[in-house]
Amino acid sequence: MMSDQKGWNFQGRSYECMSDCSDMSSYLSRCNSCRVENGCFMVYDRPNYMGNQYFLRRGEYSDYMSFGMSDSIRSCRLIPQHRGSYRIRIYERENFQGPNHELMDDCDNIMDRYSLSDCQSCNVIDGHWLMYEQPHYRGRMVYLRPGEYRSMRDIGYSGMRLSSARRIMDSC
Repeated sequence: MMSDQKGWNFQGRSYECMSDCSDMSSYLSRCNSCRVENGCFMVYDRPNYMGNQYFLRRGEYSDYMSFGMSDSIRSCRLIPQHRGSYRIRIYERENFQGPNHELMDDCDNIMDRYSLSDCQSCNVIDGHWLMYEQPHYRGRMVYLRPGEYRSMRDIGYSGMRLSSARRIMDSC
């Protein structure tokens, strides 16, 4: 991923990032545009992979506002390619409590399909996933890689209802 400082449309100094970067301010005072040359990235509007996050696949993003960010890119995470099965177990309450369901495919409306009132914890068993606050893959999103997530509050999403889930396929 190439990132640019200052002006939009790839003006100013640039920084090439080929892996995770927890704080872009170490390299650029502001990152207003970027070009993803290979793979997929999550970009964040705060350092240390916090704040609002956005999924970017190969392409040019001349202005951070063009994909919904309210501030410049502050950190980014490379999403590794995954080949194989996808599995995520979602739970209605924190700490893996309450009704739960295992997903192996995209789900455009978790509440309707599984009659869950919320999704407050999950266990990503295989693959990399995006969860969205609204049905049909809309609204704010959360990137989840393999691991246990006892509470969405722990990853900065207090009060956000997760309503749809999509696999990040290796066709980025």
